[in-house]
Amino acid sequence: MFDFDEELKKLPVKPGVYIMHDEKDVIIYVGKAINLHSRVRSYFRKNIGRGPQIDKMVTQIARFEYIITDSELEALVLENNLIKEYSPRYNTMLKDDKTYPYIKVTVGEPFPRILFSREMKKDRSRYFGPYTSAAAVKDTIDLINKLYLLRTCNRNLPKDCGKERPCLNYHIKQCAAPCQGYMTQEQYRGQVDKALDFLNGNYNPILKELERKMQEASDSMEFEEAVKYRDLYNSVKQVAQKQKITDSYGEDKDIIALALDENDAVVQVFFIRNGKLIGREHFYMTNVSGNKKSQVLLDFVKQFYAGTPFIPKELMLQEEIEDIEVLEKWLTARKGSRVYIRVPKKGAKEKLVELAGKNAALVLSQDKEKIKREEGRTIGAVKEIASLIGMEGIVRMEAYDISNISGFANVGSMIVYEKGKPKRSDYRKFRIKSVSGPDDYACMKEVLTRRFVHGMEEQKELDMKEMEKEFGSFTKFPDLILMDGGKGQVNIALEVLKELHISIPVCGMVKDDNHRTRGLYYNNEEIPIDRSSEGFKLITRVQDEAHRFAIEYHRSLRSKSQVKSVLDDIPGVGPSRRKALMRHFKSIDEIKSADAATLSQVPEIPPHIAEGIYDFFHQE
Repeated sequence: MFDFDEELKKLPVKPGVYIMHDEKDVIIYVGKAINLHSRVRSYFRKNIGRGPQIDKMVTQIARFEYIITDSELEALVLENNLIKEYSPRYNTMLKDDKTYPYIKVTVGEPFPRILFSREMKKDRSRYFGPYTSAAAVKDTIDLINKLYLLRTCNRNLPKDCGKERPCLNYHIKQCAAPCQGYMTQEQYRGQVDKALDFLNGNYNPILKELERKMQEASDSMEFEEAVKYRDLYNSVKQVAQKQKITDSYGEDKDIIALALDENDAVVQVFFIRNGKLIGREHFYMTNVSGNKKSQVLLDFVKQFYAGTPFIPKELMLQEEIEDIEVLEKWLTARKGSRVYIRVPKKGAKEKLVELAGKNAALVLSQDKEKIKREEGRTIGAVKEIASLIGMEGIVRMEAYDISNISGFANVGSMIVYEKGKPKRSDYRKFRIKSVSGPDDYACMKEVLTRRFVHGMEEQKELDMKEMEKEFGSFTKFPDLILMDGGKGQVNIALEVLKELHISIPVCGMVKDDNHRTRGLYYNNEEIPIDRSSEGFKLITRVQDEAHRFAIEYHRSLRSKSQVKSVLDDIPGVGPSRRKALMRHFKSIDEIKSADAATLSQVPEIPPHIAEGIYDFFHQE
């Protein structure tokens, strides 16, 4: 048993990281402190205004542990690593799985290439970015390669010069073919230098050159060439116009602001590179209840810049945060050069931060409306269905359908909706074993019996706590069963449930003569539904999804059954010999025309099998 009073006395007056565990020994919170003794003890004092979120967390602490560090900076790094590894329930978390694109110039190679990259490595290459649009990066790379006739191949140059013919890019005049020695290393490097100049934002030289070439081609009546240069000119102008100047000093900055309500936060970041606004991005923060803006900003800065490969020279924040000096030291160490964190109070920089804050507030308000609409389509729709049939608290619904063509490959489908949304990890397919003909009722009885018997067997093997953890199995039973059909299908389901002593309401999804959803069949009567309601739309989606899933499985089985070779009909030729023959002869016609001696040259084909193959194709 963990003795809190005794362990609190042992806390050292040193910097470090503290880790809170619940009764299941799950890490629920990770924090850092310049003084572990005072910080950890503060959680267990009463009435100190910690907020409801922390108060709730404290009630769940079963034990704590701590790790001493030499400095607050080391504690910050360790805290970040532990939060990233364990994702504790009560830490404010950055919800982000984005990786940003870079333009990579392999200047360490004799003949450099310009590549798309999702990471920034220390590999003697030059990187430009990060950018927020992968499509824009790819378009820019494509444009630069066309402008400067740079190679896109992976050949090892100059070692492989002249070993292979030039590729298609040379023939369509989009590469100078250094692989053939048509351009010297010095000439090629000159083109790469121009490309680097372009990437640094100097567009005027190439615009003037393209304008000159376009005019020359036009004067020479080479109109196709003139059109090509005109298109390139327009593409460069478009790239140049996208780069909005925001800072005459041309430095790298991130502008960071957030919008916060009771439960959610959105952080907006403007990325400024070389004095140009290259894009913006918003990020969601969870577990923000009871936190101030400054705390959420602090958590964002720590988590975001622990994961991004590029750190700008300056971060401009919406308001003051704690630990600025420690954060600056940490960011400086990660970047390898001085990083500043500032809170602008006036002028253009303050306006930029204000603009970022307005964008964050807009995203947050729009998401709230989107969430409301989505809840109407899902949870609201489920409530409508529950109201129609007099039920309460429907969470999980399962729907079933049967698919066959004239009794061939009878299959069944089970789909699952939870809180009005499909839970595809719980979908199941059934290949009918006991029914050979087109008998949908018998097929449905087999499917339902197998599903619930399997579930009951799983439940016997698990205690209730383990059952709560089960997500992808038959263990969890539905609150409502939806059958694709009316009275007959519903009665089959009720019969199976009665035999297994299981009590679950069953509804039929009834269709009209045009095969469109009409209503629900429940308790021996058909219940009409308003066709414009969200409940009706959800039932239609469930019915269509059950049908799609069954048809898809049936189609896959039909495809497998039709993959058959004429070689399979020859006695003694199985899958391995069939593959060996096709590898050797390439086509059925070649096998047909081969004599027995030629066939027996295949190592896997003995002479008597070769004779059998020859006889098969040449019998009268």
